[in-house]
Amino acid sequence: MTTIKPGRVDHTISHMPARLVCGVMLILGLLGAAHGQSSLPPAVEDALQRAKLPRDALSVVVLPVGAPGTPRLQHMAEVARNPASLMKLVTTSAALDLLGPAFTWRTPVYLDGQLRGDVWHGQVYLQGSGDPKLGVEQLWLLLRRLQGMGIRKIQGDMVLDRSLFSLPPHDPASFDGEPLRSYNAAPDALLLNFKSLLIQFVPDPAHKVARVHLEPPLAGVQVQSSVPLMGGDCADYRASLKPEFGHPLNIRFLGGFPASCNDKLWPVAYADPEQFAARAVLGMWQQLGGQLSGSVREGPVPTALKPVFVAESATLGEVVRDINKFSNNVMAEQLFLTLAAQQRGQATPALAKEVVDAWWRERVGGEPPLMDKGSGLSRASRISAQALAHLLQWDWSQAFMPELIASLPLTGVDGTMKRSKSSAHAHLKTGSLRDAMGIAGYVDGQNGQRFVLVAMLNHPNANQARPVMDALIDWTAGR
Repeated sequence: MTTIKPGRVDHTISHMPARLVCGVMLILGLLGAAHGQSSLPPAVEDALQRAKLPRDALSVVVLPVGAPGTPRLQHMAEVARNPASLMKLVTTSAALDLLGPAFTWRTPVYLDGQLRGDVWHGQVYLQGSGDPKLGVEQLWLLLRRLQGMGIRKIQGDMVLDRSLFSLPPHDPASFDGEPLRSYNAAPDALLLNFKSLLIQFVPDPAHKVARVHLEPPLAGVQVQSSVPLMGGDCADYRASLKPEFGHPLNIRFLGGFPASCNDKLWPVAYADPEQFAARAVLGMWQQLGGQLSGSVREGPVPTALKPVFVAESATLGEVVRDINKFSNNVMAEQLFLTLAAQQRGQATPALAKEVVDAWWRERVGGEPPLMDKGSGLSRASRISAQALAHLLQWDWSQAFMPELIASLPLTGVDGTMKRSKSSAHAHLKTGSLRDAMGIAGYVDGQNGQRFVLVAMLNHPNANQARPVMDALIDWTAGR
């Protein structure tokens, strides 16, 4: 038996038969790849150097779809890194498997009292079920349906039941000091319009103003009807407006709107998120001509009541498209908590993590990723490129595979991959934080072969890594 001693590999191999040499070299190559010692493609090395990023900040796995053989590229694949929004692939895969693509959220409406003429004497209850996509249009339809039952006036209260989710207090500024960014909105059993305002600016050159329109209408909130038109670059129109969003009841703009702009729609998280649902429900009800003698308040639905109707959401397959295409954080958190609600009967972040961990061990195999949120908007989340690639391989063999792939952004076409410079045909989820960037998904090769590609980079200069990711996509597509 031939023994290979440390420091003597080259000499020993040179005296082996050719067939044995090939076998040993293959084993050594696989061992080197497993320990992150594989060479990176020259274009990737160049992109790293230009971005001043070290090789050991990057983890990569490229392997043929559906084939458990040797990876085409493997570099530091076992290192657990912060995946940023790539963690949404774990959440959406678990949900598609456990709930099914046709799953829907159902928001029931209850009545407690009696109708006399067009006046409802009693309470109206809206019970949140965690619907991630309960927007302005859905709220309008729900309230119109209520009016379709003959109710124009409510002699009582409108009661919002948000008890399905049990969540700790949330500070929207805690993650990055940006409380008015919609991506920092907290999940909510009755999540209306992501707790965000849509402010539309419509230029009216004849009157030298831009009209201001607010959706949804919020009861008790004042916003000026117009702002003056002015010169300046449209690219910086938000700064030109000089907004003051800090006072929840009075939204003001101290500047103007550039005349060079067309219509603009600016989503802004509401400054008092806990009151958003109540103000939105009352504001929409009043806009529809409804009257309310009482208030919009929180409270549980009495156990003996039966719903008079149920507002049904879009299917999970559609919701997953929004989550992954546009990397919507609060929708991912809603889905994460829904897993706990459906599997355990109550929804807390800890229970949601237990559900996903158990699912991973049973269906995917191995140790589950470290995830404290379903969205990846976290500094603590960790997963290896190897584990994520294993998940994508497993996804490929599942019945929900078409729904998952269709949810991933297409390079250079849509979603978060629209700005990609790669010419490859690929469906890839992106992830980015201040110190993390990554891509994961499926890339079409030159000869009809499709590849799983996972790349994650953690470094203070991670925001410079986009050319590195494009180089990896192009290299994979060239296999």
